[in-house]
Formats: sequence, structure tokens, C-alpha cells
Amino acid sequence: MILKNPGVYPGFFIDIYGLYTDMNNINRLVEKALSEKFGEKVIVSSSGSIGGGCINHASKITTNVGRFFLKWNSHCASDIFLREAESLKELKKAAQNQLAVPEVFVAKEVDSSPGFLVMEYLDSNSSFTKSDEQLGRGLALIHKYPNDKFGFYNDNYCGATIQNNQWKSNWGEFFRDNRLKFLLKLIQSERPLPSKEIDVYDSLLEQIPSLIPQESKISLIHGDLWSGNFMNTINGPALIDPASYYADREMEFGIITMFGGFSNRFFSAYNEVFPLPSEWRERNKLYQLFHVLNHYYLFGGGYRQQALRIAESYL
Repeated sequence: MILKNPGVYPGFFIDIYGLYTDMNNINRLVEKALSEKFGEKVIVSSSGSIGGGCINHASKITTNVGRFFLKWNSHCASDIFLREAESLKELKKAAQNQLAVPEVFVAKEVDSSPGFLVMEYLDSNSSFTKSDEQLGRGLALIHKYPNDKFGFYNDNYCGATIQNNQWKSNWGEFFRDNRLKFLLKLIQSERPLPSKEIDVYDSLLEQIPSLIPQESKISLIHGDLWSGNFMNTINGPALIDPASYYADREMEFGIITMFGGFSNRFFSAYNEVFPLPSEWRERNKLYQLFHVLNHYYLFGGGYRQQALRIAESYL
């Protein structure tokens, strides 16, 4: 269910630099949206902030129809929650209950009032002992979910960075044009690189067709699967905060391997279901490059030199 304009409540203000949020007003927005969703009057009886997010506000809300996880913001791309909802719904179809993907109940765009996403609340379970294996097998199943082109139904966001998901039939072209070239243009508009470094990336872009196998298979991916974007729950491992699209599945392992947090048991279980090509690690840094450049675009700092070293290593 997508609400375009559920109404404006005076007095509401969100600021990511430290201003307070009027929880009564966001609760009224959510109550109205959930009442329309369930066809009965929904009342929020309690809500409490949940830490951990670096972009959006988050809270657990309790209502007369159940508990929910709520994310909201007003200082973000207007459609960011609609796009996240699309990713979650696609992942949920592909996971076939092998992984816990929270059900989406309401997604609202940012307009004159905040945007938000209301999802199933998943209780955590840190004592689950076989989560690595289940995560590996479940992710492999998602990667087997097919499509006939690379891309996604709409452009969406990796963190706060827009992703160009225009459909293409060739993975090398998609990775070169929709990911690296598109992101480099964004960088030049915000954190311009010197011409010598741009020359390196231009040379790499020319090399992409020879660096990527022509027979790449199309797989649904989470898109931003670092260790902070999955959690252990009473229903098993859960995927959260996706940036999904259809890609070569090796793209997923660019972010998986970037910060660590995935055990050998995870990789073994994944390969039991859907073995990776023997030479996948030769391309792994190339796929990491997108995420390193995205971190430079978002945060600056040492990611610039890290990205340049990766690019130079493929020339």
C-alpha cells in the first residue's frame, strides 16, 4: 500500500543534525495509514526509538493490531521509502521463507509531511547457532531468482546514493555505464577528482568488457549486504535495508567482502547451493570499487585513494 498524501500535521519537524521529532505527529500519520491498510481503526499505544541507523529515524511501535518497525525521515529523497519497499517485496518473493525478510505494510513518500516505511517487527535472537549456514543457503536461493535483464523496476538507493537501474541485457555494459560511470558523474558534481585520476577511471571503463565474462547470469541481489544489513531473529537470519536489482551475483560479493563479518561457514553453505565460479575472486576488487567510490561520494576521506588503487590494479 502506497500513500501519496495522507495529510499534513502542523508542528512536525525532522532534522538530522539534532533537532527533536514530534512523535505524536508521526504516530498520527502512521495510525491513519495503518487504519486504511487494515480496514479498522489502528491506535499506537507505545513507541520507542531504536538506535543503529545512520540515515533515517527508527522506532518500534505497538498498536492494537500488532507491533511494527517504523522508519521515517523528511530530509531525504522523496521516494526512498517507496524504493526500499520494492526491494523488500522482491527479496521476500525470492527468499521463499528460507530467510526472514520483513513484510512491508505501508510505504509513504516524502512530501509536505515526512516519508516513512512500516514493516513487520522481527525479534532478535543472537543465540541462533546456525545462522551463518542458513544465511549462505538463503542468499544462494535469492541469487537463483531469475530475470531476463539486468536492472530494476525503478532507480533506487544504495545508502543515500541514487542507483541507475535502467534495464540492460549485457552485464558488462550495465556495470560500466549504470554503476561506475554513473557514480563517477555524481562524484564529479560533489567531490571532483583531478584530471589524472579521471584518466585512470576512463581507461578502466574501456577495459570493463574484457574484465567481465560475457556469459554473466542474471540474479536478484540485496545490493548492500554488509554485516550491518542482516540480523539474527527468532525466524532465522533476516535481510534489511536492501538496494536490490538484478545483476551478476558476483556484484553482491563486492560489499560482502569489503568489511568482513561473513564466516567460512557462510561461504561453504552458499557454495553448496550455488557454487561461485573458481575465478570469482579475480574480479572481486573490481566490484568492490563501486562501493568504495560510493563511500568516497558520501564521506570523502581515504576512500578516494583506496578506489584509485583498485582501479589502477586492473590496468
